[in-house]
Amino acid sequence: MLKFMLPMFSADVHLFFRPLALSICILGTLYGGLGALRQIDMKRLIAFSSISHMSFATVGVFTLTETGVKGSLYLMLSHGLTSTALFYMVGVLSDRYHTRSLAAFSGLTSTMPVFSFLSTAILLANMGFPGTSGFLPELSILVAVVSSVPALLLPLIVGMLLNTSLSLLLMLRLFYSHPKGRYINSGWADVTKLDFFVLSSLLF
Repeated sequence: MLKFMLPMFSADVHLFFRPLALSICILGTLYGGLGALRQIDMKRLIAFSSISHMSFATVGVFTLTETGVKGSLYLMLSHGLTSTALFYMVGVLSDRYHTRSLAAFSGLTSTMPVFSFLSTAILLANMGFPGTSGFLPELSILVAVVSSVPALLLPLIVGMLLNTSLSLLLMLRLFYSHPKGRYINSGWADVTKLDFFVLSSLLF
């Protein structure tokens, strides 16, 4: 969009099609968040979350402001890291226990504390927690929306709340409550050296 589509047309064309583009972006943000909330498969949940995040980033592009475009670029970079880390996290669990079902896991904090800590920090980054890579880009996009299209602020905040809810839901279901027997008796180590290196590098 930034490299090819927007430079090809004049500012008048941008302004004419901006309401349509922003409507699609808001729809994607809300649909991705709602779709993620009802997923049991963790990879599908992260995929729907990505739809919501990228729709949110595209809102920044179509505010047609410098702040919004910079926010969207940094959000894409941040999401590229956090999404990779989340998929790797799910891959670790899937490889060990041969399931990606959210319903199959609980209480991992007691059996995999290091993995749980790294994954919790990554989930906080995914929801744009202050101090993580997603916070300032999301704030920049919100500032751009307030300055250029304030009517979109409410649905955009609802989309952000949906993303926060699904990250918290994933965190609570995976790491807390009582551990199930398969983890206690599995004999698996907390994290391998490779897992620790990959997750901690992405987290940093």
